[in-house]
This record gives sequence, C-alpha cells and structure tokens, in this order.
Amino acid sequence: SHPPAIFLEKNSPAAMAAAMGAEHPLTAPEAVGFGGILKNRLDAMTLTQFVVESTAGDQQLALLMNAVQHACKVCANAIKKAGTCDLYGLADVQNATGDDVKKLDIIANTIWVDCMMNSGVCCLLVSEEEEEPIVIDDAHKRGPFCVAFDPLDGSSNVDCNVSVGSIFSVYRRKSPEGQKATVDDILRPGLECIAAGYSMFGAATELVITYGKGVFRFALDTSIGEFLYVEKMTIPADGGKKIYSCNEGNLHSWDQPIKDFVKSSKEAGYAARYVGSMVSDVHRTLLYGGIFIYPADKKSKKGKLRVLYEGYPMAMITEQAGGLASTGMFLGSIGRILEVKPEHIHDRCPIIMGAERDVKQILALYENQTKAS
Repeated sequence: SHPPAIFLEKNSPAAMAAAMGAEHPLTAPEAVGFGGILKNRLDAMTLTQFVVESTAGDQQLALLMNAVQHACKVCANAIKKAGTCDLYGLADVQNATGDDVKKLDIIANTIWVDCMMNSGVCCLLVSEEEEEPIVIDDAHKRGPFCVAFDPLDGSSNVDCNVSVGSIFSVYRRKSPEGQKATVDDILRPGLECIAAGYSMFGAATELVITYGKGVFRFALDTSIGEFLYVEKMTIPADGGKKIYSCNEGNLHSWDQPIKDFVKSSKEAGYAARYVGSMVSDVHRTLLYGGIFIYPADKKSKKGKLRVLYEGYPMAMITEQAGGLASTGMFLGSIGRILEVKPEHIHDRCPIIMGAERDVKQILALYENQTKAS
C-alpha cells in the first residue's frame, strides 16, 4: 500500500520547504540536515490513512482500529514511564486465568477497556484480566464488534525492561444489533475473525495488523505521535533463519514429536531464541523465519496460551504472512489453531507456528507417531 498521489504532492519536502519560504525548496530540508527524516515522515502512510483506505468505507471498523491504535499509544507511554512512576512490581491480585497481576497489567487493561468502550462500535469485550466478558449495555455506545485482547502480553518480563505487547482479535457479532450481545457472539472459531493484530513495546513501538488480506507493519514516530507504515510482512519463503523458539525448561513433559524436533533442530545447527513474551517471539519469527512452539504438556493438557486473544490473532497473522499455525496433536487430531472451537472465553490450546518448512517437520513427526501406534 502507498499513500495517495495527492498526499505526496501537497506534503512533499519541496512543498513543505516552499511553504516555509525557502529560497531553494528542493534542497532546503537537506541543507539543514533533516531532509531524509522529513521526507520519510511526509511520504510514509500513517496508520490512520491506511485504516481509512483499507476498510473500504466501513466507518465503524475504521473507528475501531483508531481506538486500537490509541490504546497502543497510551500503553506505550505508561510502560515508558513505569520506572519513574513506581509502576513496576505486583499488584497483589491474580487475574481470571490464575496469573499474578502486575501494576502495569491493571493499567493496560483499564486503557484497553476504556478505549474500546468509548469507540462506540463495540458490543462485547473479553480481556485476559477480566473473569467475565464485558457486555456494553448502553445502546448509544454499542456497535457490531466483539473484541478479545491481552492488554499486556509478557508482563512477567516488564520489570526487567524486556519487550512486551498487546494482542487483539475482532469478531462481527451474529446476534441482532438491537439487543445486548451474548458470549456466543465471540465464542467462535478463529476462522470467523475479521481482523487481528498486536503491538510491541520494545526499542520501538510497533503495531502489526491484518484484515485477512496480508499483514502490515507500522512503527510509532513519537515526535509526531503517528504510526507510520513500514512494510508488508511475509515470512521468508525458504523458511528463513534456522531458529526454534520454545521454553526448553518444560521439555521433559512434552509430546515425543516435539522432543524429537528440538533434538533434530540442534543437530541441524538451529539457533535457540526465546524471549518469553509471545509478541516478541512471534514478531521475530515473522521477520526472520523459524518456528515458535508453546505445546501442551503433562501439567497443562491444553497448553497455557489462550485461544481468543493469543492463539487466534497470532495464528491469523502467521497464516496471512505465509506461514502455518497448528495445534499439533490436540483433542485426538492434528488441526489448525484457527479451527479450534473455544469452550469458554479463557480457553487454551497448544501453539506451533512459523515457517512452513519447520511446522511441517513437527506435523510429520506426529503423523509418523500416529501410524506407528
């Protein structure tokens, strides 16, 4: 995607320089040492422009995505100031899935809930930090979308300044719009998601989104407060770098095919890279290639990652980027993550996603195990 031609004409470095009264408009920005930066900021499409153009006239979806980017900006600001504002550490409570809650978890959750509710286009929200779904009662603030989100993925790492992020998935409700939404509007397979994305708060703040037609990457320019288009993301066609990403501390309790894959990867010269924040590990996998694995184990029969706001959005993004996203052997069969049917809003599933080259190796090991038995 590229900015409209009229935008480039009116906002080119030359036009800007001329507006500032420069004697030589074509060279004035470069002469003062910021020509390249200025040109990039003016030529790059903003996320707001991209949303307006890519939603094909769907004003409600454009409003929703604008609320998403606003939530990401506010979260980024809170995380940036965490150390100086005493926001590190635990909040002495647990969330709906039994995880210890950090102060920043509560702040990020409040930001996301408020932004989604005030967008005026949501009818039901599901958050990792909320035990029950949030149903929007006010008919004047209600819209067609159900949004599930993990407001601060990887928050166990936030106190040591490791990259964290937010993840979301979007459904269009099925129940009549004249009444309150129900949980059935969002308890649906990931194949029915209409949009998904994640933001990553690291050395830079980035936002990655998909509407089911490609994956697009934006970076936040803090000096102007805008997400600027970076690139369309695709996993390297040849599988990219030989990287496997998993928590090998749980290796002893994994399925044998997963153990065999990890062993063969080491023998084949693969590098191990594991951050412990799903957003960071998947983001690297999309850009560099390789595979991310968070399988089920003897203790967590369904794995630990939640389907609605971790599994589905990351699977949708991975598949749209040209990769594969599988559960491995789960509930008696091998299938796609997007085909899993959630039983409740905090349901879980195993995660095997990344380059086709590597995911297919694990699936072949599962198939061989099934044939042997």
